[in-house]
Amino acid sequence: MVEMNTGLVKMLIAEQFPGWAELEVVPVLPGGTDNHTFRLGPDLSVRLPSAAAYAPQVARELRWLPVLASELPLPVPTPVARGAPGAGYPWPWSVRGWLNGETAMTAHISDATSFAISLARFLVALQRIDATDGPTPGTANFHRGGDLAAYDAEARAALVALAGRIDLATAQAVWSRARSSAWGPRPVWVHGDVARGNLLVQEGRLSAVLDFGLIAVGDPACDLVAAWTIFSGASRRAFRQELALDDDTWRRARGWALWKAAITASRPAVERGTLDESLRVIADVVAEHAADA
Repeated sequence: MVEMNTGLVKMLIAEQFPGWAELEVVPVLPGGTDNHTFRLGPDLSVRLPSAAAYAPQVARELRWLPVLASELPLPVPTPVARGAPGAGYPWPWSVRGWLNGETAMTAHISDATSFAISLARFLVALQRIDATDGPTPGTANFHRGGDLAAYDAEARAALVALAGRIDLATAQAVWSRARSSAWGPRPVWVHGDVARGNLLVQEGRLSAVLDFGLIAVGDPACDLVAAWTIFSGASRRAFRQELALDDDTWRRARGWALWKAAITASRPAVERGTLDESLRVIADVVAEHAADA
């Protein structure tokens, strides 16, 4: 286990980018899981994968963020430099431009419906960018943009483990329905991790989108999970209306939301707040499936 701390970042910077060695290094909180981010001086950030499985994300971002950035309606991270293993740290890492803002917690968002529309329009713009030669889904990006079949056994086991706490029969039907269709049109760009921690807010509005390490070209269903993890009621309806995707894509999106919530809720030592939130997501997608049937 590699300990991610300011001392490590300072050593890496001093070894590989001595011109930045005098800049202050401050951890960004709350910290990430797949990657850890540190602010480097006033204008830069350092991003380090926390395990070997996340290391391929560095090259993915460095290669594709410059291609996507100019065609997106909101700022995204700007790659500045690529770091190499060193100072006891075994994986590649990156230096990027700093983006101001707070993570998109409910208290930071002034109007949930306007926020939902802004996020949906960002995803629409992303999906419209030429995806020729873009990276395909697979193990390197945890199958985001790919087929839910990759998680079939895991999802089914997690649902069974939650028997007694969820409507198991309907949840299983949600999963089966999600697995029954596939994306038919041309592959489109997929962010892969549209979560609160990867969305920045300034003055109550969506101001930037972070963490493109899982980007791929494929099925956009995985990017729609925000409908249940971030939005509800009018904001969820606005998000869905703005994206204007077919019903089967939304059914696959419910599958992605169900899979993530189920594997999280079924973990042995899950925190109470995380458990409650995961069970809420499951209840929401189950209720929507019932209304859709």
